[in-house]
Amino acid sequence: MTFAPLPDRPRDRSSAFRLQLAELARLMEVDLPAGVPFDREWQGQARMAFRRALRDVDALADQLFEPLLHTGVLDPDPSHNRLFVEAAVTVFGRRRVQAALIGYVRSGTDSERAGAARAWYWAQAPLRFRGGQTRVPTPGSKAEFDAVADLRAAWHEATLRAFVDNDDLDVRRCILPGLPLNPRHYPAELHALVAEAVHIARTHPDEYLRHRVEHQVG
Repeated sequence: MTFAPLPDRPRDRSSAFRLQLAELARLMEVDLPAGVPFDREWQGQARMAFRRALRDVDALADQLFEPLLHTGVLDPDPSHNRLFVEAAVTVFGRRRVQAALIGYVRSGTDSERAGAARAWYWAQAPLRFRGGQTRVPTPGSKAEFDAVADLRAAWHEATLRAFVDNDDLDVRRCILPGLPLNPRHYPAELHALVAEAVHIARTHPDEYLRHRVEHQVG
């Protein structure tokens, strides 16, 4: 199965990330590099500075939770946002991070909704499997996975509603890859909303949405 890569952002929303990154650097006393802000070299050096500051960190002031996670949410890069999201999970706990991401999807700006969808990937509880062909998860990873089952269900409902109700293209593009489109993943009262989401994606003028949905239905 081949998936079309997620397209570039349909609009430039990097200015909010730049301001948030500078604010987090101020709060954490991280020295950002000199040079031209946000050219490729500057971004690499800035991320390295934060990586050093967050390396092996096991405690941060509670006031840093929101700025740290918000930086990960506003980071437009779906790979590099991992640095901030995983640090928040490590220090503040998976449940708190996931609950905050659900809050962004429910009541955030369009940039925050799209960013929360990108960040969720790194906030999930991964299942780790024993060797061989059994695909039996290890007891520890299964327990961690089950511990956030309620938040996973809340996330699926929140993103389903956001996909249907919000016509921002970036929000829909970022939500769709992680959105279950089989009604069995939802209570009966949401089945009509699942069908509406499939219809929106299949008839949308955006080629990425039309391509992606066909790999997810069923």
